[in-house]
Amino acid sequence: MAHTWDPDHYLAFADQRGRPFVELVARVGATSPRTVVDLGCGPGNLTALLADRWPAAGVVGLDSSPEMIASARAAGARAAFEVADLRDWTPPAPVDVLVSNATLQWVPGHLELLPRLVGHVAPGGWFAFQVPGNFDQPSHTLRAALAAEEPYAEHTRGVAVPASHDPADYLDALAGLGCEVDAWETTYLHVLTGPDPVFTWVTGTGARPTLQALPDDLRPGFERELRRRLAAAYPERPSGVVLPFRRVFVVARVPEAVA
Repeated sequence: MAHTWDPDHYLAFADQRGRPFVELVARVGATSPRTVVDLGCGPGNLTALLADRWPAAGVVGLDSSPEMIASARAAGARAAFEVADLRDWTPPAPVDVLVSNATLQWVPGHLELLPRLVGHVAPGGWFAFQVPGNFDQPSHTLRAALAAEEPYAEHTRGVAVPASHDPADYLDALAGLGCEVDAWETTYLHVLTGPDPVFTWVTGTGARPTLQALPDDLRPGFERELRRRLAAAYPERPSGVVLPFRRVFVVARVPEAVA
């Protein structure tokens, strides 16, 4: 089922969503790349950091969402932005740095896609990505359980749901391609504020396809019940609402060309 993205909603927690990107890119050792590509660039706010890091590089942000690309272009970052699907994207020439932040989890079977993506990177170049690894947490399981109940199940069957693998799985896959691999995981404890902050978080990303699949007369009831369940799972603390969020990071150095 097709769904769309809302850049403003996505940016509600821009600082928390951006921190993994910064920590991922910090491990990329490229010094003077000519071409840098951000696969799944979203609204482009993080792509701008790539242009700041490598000011002499040609930086391109790609996303399958026209809404996200329109927002990225409007922001005026020093980068080119294009609508493209990473599953069939092919660059005009191999790129020196290929980054993908919180995107591959939306691509079913993305582990099998890694050889193709590595093949788009120039010899000696870098491929770095980050994916959520929290799909066993209430922020996802409560949405899935509610969506499987009546009267919602007939509408939510087959909606897009994110999924990822453990760091060791990615390490094995990329090492098998000859890459030098740095893979790790981090669990952030995001302290969120505002009304129903976890609901606001998940409806900007993982829960969005489910909500869009529901007819207008059922969506409000689903949202009310999801708010209630999330508030019970993530109670208010003196510091705010704490959302534990596991992230999986991978930085791979593509082997140099064989003489």
